[in-house]
Amino acid sequence: MSREVQRPPYVASPPPVIDIDIGRQLFVDDFLIEESTLHRTFHAATYHPASPVLVPSQSWERDDPYSRMTGTPPSAAAMVFSDGVFYDPADRLFKMWYMGGYQQHTALAVSSDGIEWRRPALHVVPGTNVVKRHHRDSSTVWLDHDDPDARARYKMASYEFASKAMHLYVSSNGVDWSGGDVAGPCGDRSTMFRNPFRNVWVFSLRHDLPGTLQRVRHYVESPHFASTRWTAESPLPWTGADAADIQRADYATAPQLYNLDAAPYESVMLGLFTIYRGEAGDREKPNDLCVGFSRDGFHWSRERREPFIAVSERRGDWNWANVQSAGGCCTVVGDELYFYVSGRQGVPGTQMPGVCSTGLATLRRDGFASLSDTWPVAMPRAISTRPPSATTRPLRFSGRHLFVNATAGGSLRVEVLDRAGRVIEPFSAARCVPVSGNGTKLPVHWNGAESLAAIVGQEVRFRFLLTDARLFAFWVSSTPSGRSRGFAAAGGPGFARGRDAD
Repeated sequence: MSREVQRPPYVASPPPVIDIDIGRQLFVDDFLIEESTLHRTFHAATYHPASPVLVPSQSWERDDPYSRMTGTPPSAAAMVFSDGVFYDPADRLFKMWYMGGYQQHTALAVSSDGIEWRRPALHVVPGTNVVKRHHRDSSTVWLDHDDPDARARYKMASYEFASKAMHLYVSSNGVDWSGGDVAGPCGDRSTMFRNPFRNVWVFSLRHDLPGTLQRVRHYVESPHFASTRWTAESPLPWTGADAADIQRADYATAPQLYNLDAAPYESVMLGLFTIYRGEAGDREKPNDLCVGFSRDGFHWSRERREPFIAVSERRGDWNWANVQSAGGCCTVVGDELYFYVSGRQGVPGTQMPGVCSTGLATLRRDGFASLSDTWPVAMPRAISTRPPSATTRPLRFSGRHLFVNATAGGSLRVEVLDRAGRVIEPFSAARCVPVSGNGTKLPVHWNGAESLAAIVGQEVRFRFLLTDARLFAFWVSSTPSGRSRGFAAAGGPGFARGRDAD
């Protein structure tokens, strides 16, 4: 658990040929790029004007036994912590599991558009939308498209105070839960996710370094969810905050990793890192969210250290005190990604959470990082005699149709090179039909070739040449529709099983 910045081994020593058959290819690290004179920019999500989209309004959401017992101000809650927000294609609904009542229950809200939410009347606690009554802290719900047993379509991992352990449940409908076996001991802010690239369930466990309250994460993985078990000694040291994490000037506290939620997005694992930056007596801890990416689900690349989804610095705002992530990380809605987050209003002058709601932040699809021929004025530009461009490492694919996610006020061209760097005709920049405009799924064509069929299975490189353009992602699709066969995190309209496939 070193505080030195770690470089993922697959970036330090990439494979000789990279298979790109799964998913859109993102420029979130140096894994794909061998040579570049372009500038890479990382982008933050922005709050939707409808935020918060769910606020505590029901009697069971305003219930706070702790405040009654201690005489402290009550904290009402209708917030994801981590819980889960998924699009269920079977019901054609967005579904949000959330903490209903501070540390009290798990409840379910549904939506047809991901913005306006309603609470269905359910039978678990008649007259409410509660799906599980328990004294809980962090909990995660996952919609599992791949389990052949319909009775286990939904999975829940919940930290419960009585046992100080994680309990595992399954459900056919996300309402009626069975099981409840103890998986193993853990800290209170522990979560789970599925890594489909390696077909394992991963348990992201809170751990405090011995003799301190320095929070880090420990790791357990298992190919089978319900039968997962661990002891206090078996989890592996995994990841934590490091020397590159930004310290708040007003708190002067070394950052810590408060939680890590993750989900498969296109060709990578997307990680939302809740960073603890300290706490003062007059404000509950202003945690915020940073972003990371992994190509194996264990090692992480965190090139951007500024908040990806920040707390507000204005007292009275719904997210002034604390922001944390939802299980599933994001849904894909058209050309945007929807990130649902908890937000705590806080009680100024105290460390109390106050009103705890759920907000929504959005980002362009694939919009985590981009390559551009425009460089910041304060940053020296790479010197090159060639036009602004980026060249990939050797790639292999079975698809036939190249697509890019880009904005081009000028143009974007692509040429295909062999392993030695020679242009493969007719896939030259001169024959490439310039790509222009703004789109998250723009086809690339060459005069003299209907598709990339002639080079399928070969080891090739792509060179992207940009003029007043910005490139977010590329991929080679098996069909002209542009499906990437990648993963869609928590799904969305148009994704039958959580994947971008026909």
